[in-house]
Amino acid sequence: MKVDAVLWDYDGTLVNSVPKNIDTTKQIISLVAPRLSFDNLPVCLQSEEAYHIANHQAKNWQDLYVNYYGMTEEEMLKAGPLWTEFQLKNTTPVELFPDIRHTIHSIDLPQGICSQNSSENIIQVLKKNQISTKMNAVVGYDDVPDHMQKPKPYGGIKCLEQIYESLLDKTIVYVGDHEGDVEFARNIESELNHNSKVIAVTAMYSGANTRNWNYQPDFEISGPAELLEILKY
Repeated sequence: MKVDAVLWDYDGTLVNSVPKNIDTTKQIISLVAPRLSFDNLPVCLQSEEAYHIANHQAKNWQDLYVNYYGMTEEEMLKAGPLWTEFQLKNTTPVELFPDIRHTIHSIDLPQGICSQNSSENIIQVLKKNQISTKMNAVVGYDDVPDHMQKPKPYGGIKCLEQIYESLLDKTIVYVGDHEGDVEFARNIESELNHNSKVIAVTAMYSGANTRNWNYQPDFEISGPAELLEILKY
């Protein structure tokens, strides 16, 4: 299998950002939906375990905000644009998963990130962990129109276009931790009219459980370094 590029999800795949995401979300909720604060805090924001379950069940961040946090559509639309500002101000530590740095530096291929986190926030973390030079493209939710967010393929195509002039006859690996990431990979391939192959790899190490997923990955990895075996390094 000759792979041309590796694309990554960010939250739950490269980093354990749950503590920071919970804290940031609480701050945003207190501003745009104070009725959901304190004693009325959504159950899925009361523990990391509950957050993981909700995050893996939700289709995307809009679904998470409305159907799991209980925001109205209007509150969700107000909350979205605040994410970058509040993430950048939040000082809760974000740590790479074990072996991520080694794995990324061991891949001698173009790499990119397609995420529903803020690209500016992602770039800060990459620089802090000395892996920013290994990423040829970073596309966050703020680089994608609201109606084109994952699992729609827009962000993935945009990321690939920053890496390649032509997207014909490419084999791309996309690594994520969510069923929506597998659907995203399938949608990218479909958008490319099946002239290129997109292989979906699910990172199981942050709590994903693929058993009941409608979209099944091509590979599952229990640790980042297993990706090197798939790439035949």
